[in-house]
Amino acid sequence: AVRGAPLIGDAVAGRLLGAADWPLEPGARRREAADERTNAGRRRRRGDGRTMAEPGYRAVSRHDSRSLAGYKHAGHAMLYAAEPGKLFGKIPLRFAVLMQMRFDGKIGFPGGFMDPRDGSLEEGLNRELCEELGCDSKVVRILEADYASSHATEALPQKVVAHFYTKRISLEELRKVEACSMQAKDHGREVLGVIRVPLYTLRDGFGGLPAFLTNTFIGNAKEQLVEALRKLRLLNEAELRAAVTASRVG
Repeated sequence: AVRGAPLIGDAVAGRLLGAADWPLEPGARRREAADERTNAGRRRRRGDGRTMAEPGYRAVSRHDSRSLAGYKHAGHAMLYAAEPGKLFGKIPLRFAVLMQMRFDGKIGFPGGFMDPRDGSLEEGLNRELCEELGCDSKVVRILEADYASSHATEALPQKVVAHFYTKRISLEELRKVEACSMQAKDHGREVLGVIRVPLYTLRDGFGGLPAFLTNTFIGNAKEQLVEALRKLRLLNEAELRAAVTASRVG
């Protein structure tokens, strides 16, 4: 199990979900080919300049992703909890959001590729979370209701659909996840450690979230993070936009 948005080296030949594992609707292959020609390499933006997908990534629905021929499927989850504490007794922490440092030095969310033996996307994701976070379903279990988005890419050596989930848990549960991760199967190998995202900006206008966003992220994990912070309203729009802008300047 390899974490974060997938790379070709993460795959195990013959064990990943592809077109043969999903039923195709009539004409799906022709529509997919047309979509690839239209969307390959396109960067989708809204009028206010917010990035909707990384170059080469296009939004797809969970349902439509099943008809994509030749794609591998991966799932990742953002676990978060309300955090009432204050940094230095002054700066509100607001929420604890978990990400992780990968074996390749890039930051991503816990998760990985689906296996044909998985009964569903959620079953496969929960298996991956168990492997790299070391906690069982009594602590964290991802449900279909936690689904957030899917993005397909042809920009990698293999075609991939990355499914993203967000789940709010209690701070006590989040601390258990952090503690269990030290004993996880993949700790110190494919996963170097879990980290919390700083949801504040220091007085210099760069420390905190802006500095964090300058790290190298795997795939579209950075865009998944920013969009989740926006949709879940973990930060207000002005704060989030300012942090993203400062990260580009810094």
